Amino acid sequence: MDSFIETFHIDWKIIIAQSVNFIVVLFILYFLLVKPLKKMMKDRTETISGGLNDAKVNAELLLKTKKEYENVLANARIEANTIFQEGKKEALETKRTMIENANKEVEQMIASGKKSLESEKAKMIEEAKAEIVSLVVKATEKLLESHKDETFDKQTVEKIKKM
Repeated sequence: MDSFIETFHIDWKIIIAQSVNFIVVLFILYFLLVKPLKKMMKDRTETISGGLNDAKVNAELLLKTKKEYENVLANARIEANTIFQEGKKEALETKRTMIENANKEVEQMIASGKKSLESEKAKMIEEAKAEIVSLVVKATEKLLESHKDETFDKQTVEKIKKM
């Protein structure tokens, strides 16, 4: 072993000094670099795992919100369809009512027209009667002028008065 030490020129004092220096540097590096680095890595890991957990929670919340949105949208479509159908029914009812009212007005107009025609007819008949009476009177006057007999005059006037 002495030959080995002499061949490689190994000095025990230097090896011990370097070992002590190595251990001191190792402790300094451990406390100044490794320990803060471990703490930083642990914090980073916690942050990442917290972010992943938040992402899972957010994904579940997003799915829940999406389902609620789809339900609300489906309900809104159903409600819109119901409102549309009700509006359509109301429009048809209004249309039917308007047609009935129009038919009633037409019937009233026809009835009013018939009454007007009846009154015009009665008026025309009265005018015709008056005209006929006037013509009869004139014809009678002409007949009376042509027959100047007093008995005939009295009889004719009496007959006319009875009419």
